[in-house]
Amino acid sequence: MDKENNELISIIVPVYNSQQYLRQCLESLLNQTYKNLQIICIDDGSTDDSLSILNSYKKKDKRIYIYSKKNEGVSQARNYGLSMAKGKYIMFVDSDDWIDICTCEIVTEFSEYDLVMWPYVREMGDCSRKKQIFNNDIKFNKNEVKQKLHRRMIGLLGEELHRPENADALCTVWGKLYRLEIIKKHNIQFNDIREIGSYEDGLFNLQYLAYIHCAIYINHFFYHYRKEGDSSITSKYNPNLYMEWNNLFQIMNRYIKKNNLGNSYIIALNNRIVLSLIVIGINIITSNYNAKIKIDEINKVITSGQYTNAINDFQFKYLPIHWKVFFLFAKFHFSFGIYILLLAIQKIRRR
Repeated sequence: MDKENNELISIIVPVYNSQQYLRQCLESLLNQTYKNLQIICIDDGSTDDSLSILNSYKKKDKRIYIYSKKNEGVSQARNYGLSMAKGKYIMFVDSDDWIDICTCEIVTEFSEYDLVMWPYVREMGDCSRKKQIFNNDIKFNKNEVKQKLHRRMIGLLGEELHRPENADALCTVWGKLYRLEIIKKHNIQFNDIREIGSYEDGLFNLQYLAYIHCAIYINHFFYHYRKEGDSSITSKYNPNLYMEWNNLFQIMNRYIKKNNLGNSYIIALNNRIVLSLIVIGINIITSNYNAKIKIDEINKVITSGQYTNAINDFQFKYLPIHWKVFFLFAKFHFSFGIYILLLAIQKIRRR
């Protein structure tokens, strides 16, 4: 295989009812200054005009490959895309997001690393906000990959807890350049989002990071994440979220035990279980239940054995004061106080 084909980037784009934003996404990919691309679009059973938009772009550019399948969620769509990928490198871009046109050219300059990572911009209508993950470029050797990246996909430790709302800022699969060879060799796939509720990206990265020798974070905001509408996990009520996240935690626990990962990983998982109350709580108050039922549902969570055991070992001292109050309410089963704080959080988020 010649040099050009060796450097082919396969960009996987899962598409589901994205007609409003799909053109901007595709334009950002087709206009990349780096031209050697395979753009794999997986139409996941869209019921709007997404497929016709894809077909119109395919007529203009043969680098676009379209595959249609029944709706099974983003995990299955990405797995299908991986099976079709021919490039040396893999990128993921969601169909309502976009990337800067210089992205592929610049990140391939660091392709000697097994993983290249970069931060993103949250696009909220007329407002754009950069999401800072690290403050500068950072190189990670094999030991640092395990200590600072692999474990973080399980959960936060120590001073990382100072900003618990940023727990998963590093866990997305978009904003990264992967090596397809590593993915194929170790059969790395996405867990079905219908079984775990969310965090399929984090589990994918957890598997990938276990097999790499080096990584680099470049502090350039190439990715534009559209944060609006009702696609967010915290924007509409999911009655199964608590059960699905229990499945997620069990998968993580089994992974830790199977790979003998040690106490730091166990503590990180306990911290994740505790921090999950933020999203689980917001999910509850997003429901149509009355206030009493919502408070009762919150109480069921914070008095469950799994949560009670986790919070006993929680590293409170690293939290800022407002989150310390929130989780102390949880530790002492003050459901009404948590409910009031969650209402305040939800109001702030909607500004």
